Amino acid sequence: MTWLPLINTPPYPDYTSGATNLTGAFTRSLRRFFGKDTLNFTVTSNAPQLGAPDDPRRTRNYTRISDLADDVVLARILLGIHFRFADNDARRQGESVADWAFKHFLRPKHDRHHGHHHWDGDDCDR
Repeated sequence: MTWLPLINTPPYPDYTSGATNLTGAFTRSLRRFFGKDTLNFTVTSNAPQLGAPDDPRRTRNYTRISDLADDVVLARILLGIHFRFADNDARRQGESVADWAFKHFLRPKHDRHHGHHHWDGDDCDR
């Protein structure tokens, strides 16, 4: 059996995945902001591989923020753009960037002098 990617592999580096890095930072930021991983939300894609604009495959409903990050890792692999290790490393990089930003800049206003809402790096309720 021969596996073929869903698209022609684009001519850019595999390691690390820029899209997965960005998604890792975005989803970690959401988890840090809401203080939890559970959240009901919907994402709609405009990827041409999914067919017509009204194709139901364009919309995904989520109950966990981390599931979106998992899906992006898998999508980049199935598209034939990255190997899994490049996506996993990129996701961790993005999450580290979000953690750093929250530690140094994105603090609650009332946290500046009282130390409330301390983030210890745990994965919320994951």
